[in-house]
Amino acid sequence: MRSRWFGLVVAALAVAMSVWAYPQLPPTVATHWNLNGTPDGFSSRLWALAIVPIVLIAMTVVFNVLPKVDPRRENYAKFLTAYWLIANAVILFLLVAHAMVIAAGLGFSVKIDRLMPLGIGLLFVFLGNYLTRVEPNWFIVAPDAPHRWRADGGWWIDPGDQCVPATSGVSRSVRRDDRHRRGHPDRAIVHPLETGTT
Repeated sequence: MRSRWFGLVVAALAVAMSVWAYPQLPPTVATHWNLNGTPDGFSSRLWALAIVPIVLIAMTVVFNVLPKVDPRRENYAKFLTAYWLIANAVILFLLVAHAMVIAAGLGFSVKIDRLMPLGIGLLFVFLGNYLTRVEPNWFIVAPDAPHRWRADGGWWIDPGDQCVPATSGVSRSVRRDDRHRRGHPDRAIVHPLETGTT
């Protein structure tokens, strides 16, 4: 899960699954389900089997390129393990979703309305744990922390008070362990966001 090439292995597995399933699937395959688990979106067999492998390859390339093009690339060394765990968790989630689409297309009873929310919930729990280890960069920001665009470029997260993003429409402050404050005297405390709501 910490390998930078994990995505290519997963993509190869997804391709193998698609090749195996292609002759067994009907011409049209369900690819979207409503909250009740009823299919409400369909794609051709070829597109249904090709989209996830294509996305997996693209994501693997992007995840490998970001640390090299980020203006604050030197910080990636500080959280590289967390970075690849985050990236590969998303990639693995897509593989599981691909497997569920294939299984449903083959006629297996797949409880999409139960399995997908469960999978998303587990993914969010996993991401929430590792996003707290992300260091200042341009592309990845912990969703529950205050972020500001630094004068020298890049997002940074205040190690003291913590508040939700302005896009949430609310403003609040939560005290946070200040263990990250040490060694970062240049980081001023950011006060709760003023969103203009009351």
